[in-house]
Amino acid sequence: MSDIRPWPVVQEGISLHPVETVQYLLRERGEDVAVDGVFGPQTVAAVRAFQARLALPADGVVGPPTWEALIVVVRRGSTGQAVRAVQGEFHYRGIATNLTSSVVVDGVFGEATEGIVRGFQHGVEIAVDGVVDPVTWRALVSDMLTC
Repeated sequence: MSDIRPWPVVQEGISLHPVETVQYLLRERGEDVAVDGVFGPQTVAAVRAFQARLALPADGVVGPPTWEALIVVVRRGSTGQAVRAVQGEFHYRGIATNLTSSVVVDGVFGEATEGIVRGFQHGVEIAVDGVVDPVTWRALVSDMLTC
């Protein structure tokens, strides 16, 4: 198994990666936030609300404890905002367009998404099972295999 980078710290003022992933995951967890790639006041408020609901320090910063509470394990057959987050991670890297044009950010974890997840897992030398579990999430959001 390869060394997985630590969870990134994501906070106000950051834009693009992995802000959209945070926003999709917040939406999956019931928070009302736009997916715009900007960690601004609306995202800070959504993170604080999520943290408060889970009795985490409500500082509006997505660090390791918040990531661990925020992620959702997804696999083939899953649907929703967490799947969009996974698919968005591959678009960020350019992997989806380089390997297959059939992976789109549609929130449906089908055969194409599973295939790209397996390829990523193989590339970062973690268990290749096609399931986006905490280890795979951490590898994704910490910029491993960024093109």
